[in-house]
Amino acid sequence: MGGDVRFGKHVDAPVDPYLPRNGNRGYRASRYELDLTYRVHSNRLTGKATITAVTTESRSRYRFDLAQNLHVTKVTARGGRGSWRHHGGKLVVTPAQRIPAGGVLVVTVVYAGSPEPIRSIWGEVGWEELSEGVIVAGQPNGAPSWFPCDDHPGSKASYRIAITTDSPYRVVANGALVHKRTRAGRTTWVYEQSEPMASYLATIAIGPYEHRQIPSGRVPMFAVHPPRLRSSLDLDFGRQLQMMEVFGALFGPYPFADYTVVVTDDDLEIPIEAQGLSIFGANHCTGRRAGERLVAHELAHQWFGNSLTIRQWRDIWLHEGFACYAEWLWSENSGGQSAHQLAVSAYHGLARKPRDLIVGDPGPHLMFDDRIYTRGALTLHVLRSRLGDDNFFTLLRCWTETYRHSSVTAEQFTDLAAHYTDTPLRRLWETWLNEKELPPL
Repeated sequence: MGGDVRFGKHVDAPVDPYLPRNGNRGYRASRYELDLTYRVHSNRLTGKATITAVTTESRSRYRFDLAQNLHVTKVTARGGRGSWRHHGGKLVVTPAQRIPAGGVLVVTVVYAGSPEPIRSIWGEVGWEELSEGVIVAGQPNGAPSWFPCDDHPGSKASYRIAITTDSPYRVVANGALVHKRTRAGRTTWVYEQSEPMASYLATIAIGPYEHRQIPSGRVPMFAVHPPRLRSSLDLDFGRQLQMMEVFGALFGPYPFADYTVVVTDDDLEIPIEAQGLSIFGANHCTGRRAGERLVAHELAHQWFGNSLTIRQWRDIWLHEGFACYAEWLWSENSGGQSAHQLAVSAYHGLARKPRDLIVGDPGPHLMFDDRIYTRGALTLHVLRSRLGDDNFFTLLRCWTETYRHSSVTAEQFTDLAAHYTDTPLRRLWETWLNEKELPPL
């Protein structure tokens, strides 16, 4: 299934051609339980990861993604010792007994090391040390920098993340804080992420942070930040409650139990998307509300990217085009420029740039190009003009409801959109998603 045999070894076809070394076949992960201990000043991580999966075929060995600088000391598979090897960023586990298709695979990995980002064509991705603390920026292939996993966006599972570190520091991770215990100067924080989550959206933030609830409505919202940035944060993120209300009306109910914004004491080049939370740098917290479009963008990712997550990276416009269009919708609904005015301005900007990109299949080197964001948003604006506002926003709410907490494809969205008009949309998709030339607005 999906592989061939070379030199007597089974070779799987890539799960995703954009990241051919990431992702694995033969199982579907359903649960990760991570028990981690981290020393901030020495950057030393020790961990035990238990992965529960259902096998999709019977095979002698199963592979997991794990950075080579994290040293594995013990592996058990389905209660038995089994055998394993760790090479080239792959942990290959051979259970003592063969598991039939549809059986339960439980693998526990004990490991340790000094985690570091993974070098990639998109820069350094994953575990990142700050001046005092840590963040994880996992998109697209950074998850193996801190735990063994099936690292591709179509693999979603629930998580329990427990991490013990020095007590002065606060730890934030995905999901609800279900347990906290302090003993001998160290604190253990346990978070439960019950909704399915892709591995690249798993994150940890550690630092000398203040934690507080901020004004919110039906969805509780929290801020985690250095105390010195409190007043700036209150201004820069002060309209999140209104954003949540606007997006809830346009996109459907917020898909998670709450939402947290983390602001680090360091500057960050761009904000970091994660499930149930977003991470911003101190440079995004200036007290001038200059980055409010980024605040809207990251919040929108909770619907488009985190609840609905693409199956393959070629469809990245389903995340970034929607989040970019959410910026325009927020402007339109908060007294700023209309979405159409912003679309016209964005179109003129695109017209001055090279026409060498296909939005629907940009290739790995261009999949985070700014033109994906802008042209994806323009595609949605053109669709909105074709459908009319009532049908367009009904489509978006149906999209988020039908595929809530699921993996999605562009074909699923275009098929769903066809139900909201009697006019064929095929030409719209062809010109905006599958051709390099910029069509008329």
